[in-house]
Amino acid sequence: MDQAPSTRRGRRLAFLATAAAVVAADQLTKQLALSELADGPVDLIGSLRLNLTFNDGAAFSIGSGRTTGIALLALAVSGVVAWLGLRAVRSMAAVGYGFVFGGAVGNLVDRALRAGDGFLGGRVVDFVDLQWWAVFNLADAALWVGIGLLLVDAWREQRDRVEAEEPS
Repeated sequence: MDQAPSTRRGRRLAFLATAAAVVAADQLTKQLALSELADGPVDLIGSLRLNLTFNDGAAFSIGSGRTTGIALLALAVSGVVAWLGLRAVRSMAAVGYGFVFGGAVGNLVDRALRAGDGFLGGRVVDFVDLQWWAVFNLADAALWVGIGLLLVDAWREQRDRVEAEEPS
């Protein structure tokens, strides 16, 4: 079933707007963390604190020291996610892909522009510290929000297919 161009355009706009908002918010919060947390962590509530760290690995510092390889893999995956996001047929999927793409790009900006070793060797700024989980940033959180939206969208799509196939 083909969608009207305006609907397709709306989903593409939702993907792009979500991704742009995530990248902008991520980079703004990282700049704030760099300027405000240089003197040490700030305890907020319970175990939540803001604590400036730098990650040269992937999620949870896995692959530490393999920054360029991780960045190149993230670049390739981001291309696939962008392709999928621009072709999403459901609004929730478009927004979900936007969150994932924006999160990946937010961290890739760090790899490209922050101090580090070699091509795409910059370290990612992390600052949200629960003290019982890995320190993370807004881009990381956006990735997981996007994955959650994509899972819910896939579940809804499957449910809709089953309901459409059921006899009345």
